[in-house]
Amino acid sequence: MIVDEQRFTLTRIGNEHDFRDQMKRDVRSGLSSEHKSLPSTYFYDDYGSALFEEITLLPEYYLTRAETEILEIFAPEIVAAIHPDELVEIGAGYARKTCLLLTAIHEREAGSLYVAIDVSEGALRHAGQNLTHEYPWLSVKGYLGDFGADLSAVPRNGRRLVAFLGSTIGNLASTQRPGFFRAVASMLEEGDGFLLGVDLIKDEQTLRAAYDDAAGLSAAFNKNILTVINRELDGDIDIEAFEHRTVFHADTGCMEQSLRARREVNARLNAIDLDVHFASGESIHTEWSCKFTREQVESEMSAAGLTMTHWWTDSEERFALALARLPLLSST
Repeated sequence: MIVDEQRFTLTRIGNEHDFRDQMKRDVRSGLSSEHKSLPSTYFYDDYGSALFEEITLLPEYYLTRAETEILEIFAPEIVAAIHPDELVEIGAGYARKTCLLLTAIHEREAGSLYVAIDVSEGALRHAGQNLTHEYPWLSVKGYLGDFGADLSAVPRNGRRLVAFLGSTIGNLASTQRPGFFRAVASMLEEGDGFLLGVDLIKDEQTLRAAYDDAAGLSAAFNKNILTVINRELDGDIDIEAFEHRTVFHADTGCMEQSLRARREVNARLNAIDLDVHFASGESIHTEWSCKFTREQVESEMSAAGLTMTHWWTDSEERFALALARLPLLSST
């Protein structure tokens, strides 16, 4: 595919050395603690991003279909509420569902700029190349960085619709979400909008199927975090010694993903001079996938200074999109 370099640019906003140093700190801290853990950010190298795209197409993974249904119906209404000059997507990935918003933006003669933020260079290139090929009127600016730290570095190009789709917000623990919402609020000005995808609380059977699929893709995605750590930190963790595990926490409505050692494992991470011991049956927490109610989303947004103005769900009320804005400034 020919890439129009004038309409697609890719810029690193996070310092590559800072990202690697952060990984070193995260892994040292997470694997040295009594209850071992690794941040889910490190799932998403190019291979992990491609694996996740495959997961979204699985019959068990209802989230993508439900969110797509909402966008197919309500994208024009979402765009009409903001009429953005630019669509800014946090954690863009391959930007497949984004096409529905972009089409609505073009039909309403709004902006012609799509800004994609992601930690995977491969995903950004894939999205930029496909979108500029499909939409001759569109310019794409890809920013390679961590949405947990680099949002403030994204340049502004007029009125914004900032989107965070796919219920990725559920991967953030309750202690992390307030900081994220404040960071998003700081990106906005009066007239801008923030579109958030949230998975709604539902029965355990449906959730378990979505996060532990029959094809084993979720397990491969989970284990890929160890592949990334081995590669980036010169490690020798035996990946096949670990099994994918999913636990439902009824009290919080959250799914927890972890990797459990099938046997005793000793490993070395040379880049951080760390020896790690795993007892048989010991787990590494890798990801939360939290589910929400409308009241919870509205409350968490409000605490960050955002006002929820719209709430759309799919026909089975499995998933929702929430639109929020900054409170209107007084004219007096």
